[in-house]
Amino acid sequence: MFKKILVPLDGSDLAAKILPQVEELAQQVKAQVILLAVGSSDTCAGGGAPPETMKEGAACPELPLARYLEQTAGNLRAQGVEATWVYIQGNPAKEIVAYAAENHVDLIAIASHGGGEIAWILGSVAQKVITHAPVSVLLWRITEPKPPELKSEFFYSMQTP
Repeated sequence: MFKKILVPLDGSDLAAKILPQVEELAQQVKAQVILLAVGSSDTCAGGGAPPETMKEGAACPELPLARYLEQTAGNLRAQGVEATWVYIQGNPAKEIVAYAAENHVDLIAIASHGGGEIAWILGSVAQKVITHAPVSVLLWRITEPKPPELKSEFFYSMQTP
């Protein structure tokens, strides 16, 4: 079924809420889990990452996100899950989709942060991944986003005591 599961993480507690479900699924189907973080600084990859994601001659600085990925991968390995991690730079949605395609991932497991009203205007990373992913996507809903108020609701609430 699934041999490689890609889990995009940004270091937030919300994004990490998908990890128990991924751990259980990976144990059941004996899948490899790849934790992926996308940042904007020019850094290297690690944690068993494929060499093509590493910049030649780059030294991996001690990034809090890199430490978080290593710790999270270690926690999964302690539970018997084969887990590695990768840190790359770029646009999060584009890099997630590209990594999945280039590395023959079978499933992308991503948490939905809700996004609030700004997501209605700009969209979210999860939405972009779902729209453009070359593979199946498991979306774990974390919060229930509140749709923006309609003008009539907004004005009515301002007029009533």
